Amino acid sequence: MAYLYLAIAILAEVAATSALKASEGFTRLVPSLIVVFGYGLAFYFLSLVLRTIPLGITYAVWAGLGVVLVAIAGIFLYQQVPDLPAIIGMALIVAGVLVIHLFSNNVQH
Repeated sequence: MAYLYLAIAILAEVAATSALKASEGFTRLVPSLIVVFGYGLAFYFLSLVLRTIPLGITYAVWAGLGVVLVAIAGIFLYQQVPDLPAIIGMALIVAGVLVIHLFSNNVQH
């Protein structure tokens, strides 16, 4: 269940972060509500994940995958296409998350 909760936390955080731009400094109600609800949901599920997966591992996966998914959302929602160095950097983040999961003794395999 921990990885399901982590997936929910990541998706909620991506939705909240994507809505943060649309909230225009919390001056638009609906996007602002999505931000508050999304971050609340993300941190709630993240707290459930921390019952079984170590903090550092949880945060690495949450932040790493969140960065990539927010960048993808930015492409579709705001036409903010990352350049080659940004894409390479995000690929390295994903590679880091994979190394953690494949080789770390702190991860439940």
